[in-house]
Amino acid sequence: MPVTKETVRAVNRLTVRWAEVATATAVGAGPGNTVFSALGVWPLLAFLADGAHGPARAELTEAVGLPAGGGDGAGSAARELLMALRRMPGLDSALGLWTKRTLELREAWEAGLPAEAHGVLTGDEDTDRGALDAWAARHTGGLVEGMPVVLEKDTELVLASALALRTRWPRPFDDFPLRVGHGPWQGRTLLGLGRTSALLDRVGVADTPGGLVTGLTVYGGNGIDVRLLLGESGMTPGQVLAAGVGILDRRHPVLPGPRLPLGEVGPGLRVVRELSQTPDPPVLDVTTVAYDVAATHDLLDRPEVFGLTAARDDGEGHFAGISAQPLAVNSARQAAVARFDAEGFQAAAVSSFGVAAAGGAPRLRWRTTRVEAAFDRPFGFLAVHRHSRLALAAGWVAEPLPFTWG
Repeated sequence: MPVTKETVRAVNRLTVRWAEVATATAVGAGPGNTVFSALGVWPLLAFLADGAHGPARAELTEAVGLPAGGGDGAGSAARELLMALRRMPGLDSALGLWTKRTLELREAWEAGLPAEAHGVLTGDEDTDRGALDAWAARHTGGLVEGMPVVLEKDTELVLASALALRTRWPRPFDDFPLRVGHGPWQGRTLLGLGRTSALLDRVGVADTPGGLVTGLTVYGGNGIDVRLLLGESGMTPGQVLAAGVGILDRRHPVLPGPRLPLGEVGPGLRVVRELSQTPDPPVLDVTTVAYDVAATHDLLDRPEVFGLTAARDDGEGHFAGISAQPLAVNSARQAAVARFDAEGFQAAAVSSFGVAAAGGAPRLRWRTTRVEAAFDRPFGFLAVHRHSRLALAAGWVAEPLPFTWG
């Protein structure tokens, strides 16, 4: 069964919510860099919502964007989504649940999770940490080496997801030293990537509430694409990424490459007419940069974004549908990476929730049109499943890779 449009919209909405605060929740991402995957967090929030009660259930339901409980509720949608992800080429996913032996789970809630996902927390921090870290590394091909969870003596349950995606460009970029002459990267020599094609529809300019955004789609060979997003100067990363999701969901008008007028038509985008020896078709000339971004997010720094404000209060229990024992969320984190180079793109994310007990010029005769797209200042990106238009990962590139000689 393919992922439903309602689930795609719900996950993409969480991407927008998170994009607004992504830099604030990132740790160790480098100056301004970030990467995150709402897709990695959404199923976990959905399963928690199904087992929650009271204010925590209401907040989680609002963050998930689908009603909790029932045969067609959030938990059911999460199960269908996880099954759909396993069938997507280039994408690996896994769900993990670990509990102490003394924690008795509600049969109905536990039955909604894959049987093979259930492991045991021994209570020995070193033993449990080793097992959780090994699971994270195994299910991301080593891209994420450890489970981003806080283990405490009263941690009763850990619920986690892992995602890893890879795609290769059918036609690689050329790499070269890119010397930037303006903007935040002025004077630096970066690992530049360039490509020329006749496919002008790969680029376009969107009119969004925050300003104009230039979008470029880099098609992967397995149905996973990467969309590069350059906003007007002054737009925040959150505004640019939100605009990217709006373009993905067809909520913003886009003027495509073949219809662009001459001149400076959008951020980093211009159209020129050139003299040519032959009657060549129009061309799209792309310049961008390679990047390698990693970040760890503490979701409890902005619990309202993820519906976790009430759920983190350990003064009382919030998950009567999971266990009769009073429980509260004491850890919610994600570790994510993304790499974009001349050959392709790869990204991974491990998300986890810890739940604790509560208390020389020739003659030129023809003219040809050239569309020049330059991503030579900070920009956003979305990794997208082409068929469903589901946002798999998102991020912001403020510090690209430098060019190294030799």
